[in-house]
This record gives sequence, structure tokens and C-alpha cells, in this order.
Amino acid sequence: MGIPAARRPEECSLHRFATRRSLRIKVQVKTNGGPPPNVDDVLKLSVIVPFYNVRRYVPDALRSLRANARDDFEFILVDDCSTDGTADLLARAEHELPGAVLVRHERNGGLATARNTGIDRARGEYLTFLDGDDWLAPGYYAELVAAIEGLDCDFVRTDHVQCTARARAVHRVPHGRRNVVLDPRDAILPAHRTTSVDYAYAWAGVYHRRLVERGVLHFTDGLRTAEDRPWIWKLHREAESFAVTGLLGVFYRRGVSSSLTQIGDVRQLDFIRAFDQVIEETARDADAAALLPKAVRTYCAIISHHLGTAERFEPPVARRLRAMSTAALRRMPQDVLDEALGSMDAERAGRLRRLRRRPVTAAGVAA
Repeated sequence: MGIPAARRPEECSLHRFATRRSLRIKVQVKTNGGPPPNVDDVLKLSVIVPFYNVRRYVPDALRSLRANARDDFEFILVDDCSTDGTADLLARAEHELPGAVLVRHERNGGLATARNTGIDRARGEYLTFLDGDDWLAPGYYAELVAAIEGLDCDFVRTDHVQCTARARAVHRVPHGRRNVVLDPRDAILPAHRTTSVDYAYAWAGVYHRRLVERGVLHFTDGLRTAEDRPWIWKLHREAESFAVTGLLGVFYRRGVSSSLTQIGDVRQLDFIRAFDQVIEETARDADAAALLPKAVRTYCAIISHHLGTAERFEPPVARRLRAMSTAALRRMPQDVLDEALGSMDAERAGRLRRLRRRPVTAAGVAA
């Protein structure tokens, strides 16, 4: 299947968690005015787009939003206290982009908090997300709305195009059945295979407003990385219906230098908090016995990945990574952990078993 044409740039004890809006982040909301599209002041789609210091890529994102504008769509542009000129571009877009709603944070809160700000402001019957350094194919959102309306389910997941410099690669939702409404729980397992909960991209889909009203759609406030992981697990455990469709319209820019995936500082270690939350919440689920092996195995794989690339971290952060990972392994259900290690390849399992035997340091306990 070909990649759709688009306006492409030149380069393309466990923690306790708050999942609602942050009370510490003050926001200022401005809109471009005009009458609401209908008397009920309810729109068809709200698109939530956080921005933080991505000035180089903002024009591509905004042009693609304009190519998706419709009278009953709104674009909630959340400036997470940018310092590089991003705010100036968004201020212009507030007046030039149809449906724009500009929201400013008075201090940086991170991607999860910015998305929550947008969710709380949204008026759409459906909600979706876009990151400020990514872009869209023209007319994609109209197709996305038509898909979820036709399927009549809580949420729909879509494929996407990953862009690294000039290279393009289609990434599929790891779920075989397409355009069929299913129970999201049935897409979590099996534990030893990549499944829908491993495809943790909030922008690769669309979500019915009832998920907001049930308290399912918000992210864990303050997480600086891996914020999609507890969110996608909660979505699959608590939503009632979902479907997968083969739409291709989101262009995900990989390798952006300002992305936390490319920065080896302490914020990367938030994956520990994120997966602790996954384990804690899944352990309380009625199907915990079936679901925990998947959650624990995924957590182990992520720890092993970070340990295997520890050279990209600053030395103090690498030491803290090892200490926090040791403590995390000790917090997991040990029988489930033994089973998970037994199912992994020798290299990863050996790395984790050695880590598990290390003494737990103060840095690990402080995690």
C-alpha cells in the first residue's frame, strides 16, 4: 500500500498517581472568535496539539491542520511555555488557522500535562491528538471521523507513516482484524507477542467523548516520557469497544533532536514511574492473573532496552537507571517476574537476572 501524498517538509510500594489536570499549571485560553458551528456549541472533532520548542517544525504542522480544517473541527494548540519562538508562530495561527484555539501554559508541564489541558478544553464529540513536530495528509481527519462514526465504537486505532530524515516507513497497528468492532481487552494478550497495548501512540487514533466522561482518556499528569504507556493500558482495560482501521494520514517525525527519546537526561527515567503505574493498576484488575504476565514482560523488555543503550545517558543518570531498575524488579510480583524472565532470550534474561541480584541503593528506593 502506498504512502499518501501530503505536504511534506524537507526533512521529514508503588507510586501514587494523579490522572486528571494539574492544579499547578495555569493556562490562558484565546480563540479566533466567530459564532459556534451550531446552537449546542458542540463540535464534531477536537484536535489537541501540544507544542514545546519545535519552532522549526511548527509551519509543517499548521499547514497540515489547515488542509484538514472543517467548520465543525477545532484545533487546540497548547503552547507548553516554549522559549524558541514557537509561541510567536502559534499567536499568528490563532488568527489565521480556521478553528484554532490557543492555550498557553505559564510554565512547562510536559506532554502529558499539555494533552490533559487540551482534553479539558475540548468541545468535540470526538477527540484526537497530534504532536507539534508531526504532520498530516490533507483531508485525513474527515476520513478518521467517518471511520469511527461508521464503526460506532469507543475508539479507533490507525496505522501511521514514520519519517526519519527522507526515509518513509509504514507502521501498522499490531492487530490483524480490521474494521471490526471488538472488546479492547481481547487485544492485550498474548503476553509473548507484540499487541495493541504496545502500539502506544495517542495520535494514531480517534476517541469518543464518552471516554473523557468516564475518566479514561486523561494522561498521568507530569510524566515526561512513556506517558502513552499507562494511558494505552487503561484504555484497553476500561473502554468497552474499539476497532482498527488501515487509514494512513499521520506522519510521525522520528529523530527530532529536542525529543526526549533523543535526550539522555533524568527525564527519560520517567518510564519507571509509567510502568510502575501499569503494574499497579493491572494488579487491581479482575483479570490480573491473565494480564500481569504481559505487563511484567513488557516492563522487563523496556528496562533491558534502556540498560543496553545506557551509554547515551549522562553517567550519573546511567547509575540512577541501574539503581531504579533494580528496585523496580524487586517491586514486581516475583512469581510473574520469574515466568517472564524464563520466556525471554538468554541475553536479556541474563542482564535482568544480574540486575535483580544487585543491592538496592538509595537512588533505587527514591524512585
